[in-house]
Amino acid sequence: MQPRVDFISLGVRSVDASRAFYVTGLGWPVHREVPGEVVFIQANHGLILSLWKADQMQAEAAVDNPAGVPCITLSHNVAAAVDVDRVMAEAAAAGATVVTAPKTQSWGGYTGYFADPDGFRWEVAFNPTWTVDAGGKVTV
Repeated sequence: MQPRVDFISLGVRSVDASRAFYVTGLGWPVHREVPGEVVFIQANHGLILSLWKADQMQAEAAVDNPAGVPCITLSHNVAAAVDVDRVMAEAAAAGATVVTAPKTQSWGGYTGYFADPDGFRWEVAFNPTWTVDAGGKVTV
């Protein structure tokens, strides 16, 4: 697994309120969004900040959240679905706990989730629409 973070996803209580804060309040540019579900903001060279409806995010990442602690995942994107399986195996061999085995998602990608020794979730993802151009602009 290369040392790289491509997405930081925050499980938010209200996508609309978080959008208002980051986009309207701070002036950060929306890259793409599904109203009421998720907002993608280009945060840096090749980095996306995702504001994702918490209950949907927790379900996909297998996070049990009884105390209401916000969910956060770090995402590592790879070039092909087979690479998801390889990286997940590397993480497991290094001591990670696989919390969601790799599978095809309803949005068209192929992802798996593992937890590091402290429980932080990492998504390993192949997204067929994910590209980063030479200037750092992400296409999702």
